[in-house]
Amino acid sequence: MSAQDDQHATEPVMTTDGSRERAKDKPARPARAPMGSVLLVIGLLAAVAGIGFYAGSFLRFATSVTGLETDDTASADAIVVLTGGSERVKHALELLGSGRGERLLISGVHPETTPQQIVSSTASDLTLFDCCVDLDRNASNTLQNASETAKWARRNGFDRLLVVTSAYHMPRALLELHSVMDGIALVPVPVQTADLEFDRWYTDPRTTLLLAREHIKYMLAWLRIAMMGEPQP
Repeated sequence: MSAQDDQHATEPVMTTDGSRERAKDKPARPARAPMGSVLLVIGLLAAVAGIGFYAGSFLRFATSVTGLETDDTASADAIVVLTGGSERVKHALELLGSGRGERLLISGVHPETTPQQIVSSTASDLTLFDCCVDLDRNASNTLQNASETAKWARRNGFDRLLVVTSAYHMPRALLELHSVMDGIALVPVPVQTADLEFDRWYTDPRTTLLLAREHIKYMLAWLRIAMMGEPQP
């Protein structure tokens, strides 16, 4: 810097009250983080929190499902089984045959499936269909299962039902049923699928994937019911 430049840098300036003072260098402002970086950090924290919440929720779900046990001594006014496998229907027919309920609703039967075909696949007694079994051919998903079951239970005046379905499906089935069946007691009778490793689900990719898919379906159903509610059928 030249002498002339130095003179201008320290040249006195006039203040508002007319006095003169020497100009001073102002302190530099601290640099601010770019807005994009802040948003990125917030997004990463939110993602970590979301993953942690989901992981904890899934572990609780998997533990509760794999710990379910069947109580074959339970009884009720009637029985409902949600289709999805012959093991479910076979167990429900066995409960009916042993007098655990007066009637059985098989919900979600294919329109072309006959009672004879059900008897053949479950090794059950055809005479039960003549007196005590009703077939719901309208439902094609769990939400519709719940709606059709509620209509059937109210039409017959049932106050207590045994609910038969696979163990992994039971939480969502009960959630949907409770949403449209206020005042009717539901007793879960879970059926463990024989070819799935529920005791050590975390070592079997197929079982883990099944539980993960069902957990997502359960959470979506819970969210739908919480936000929208369900009308009475």
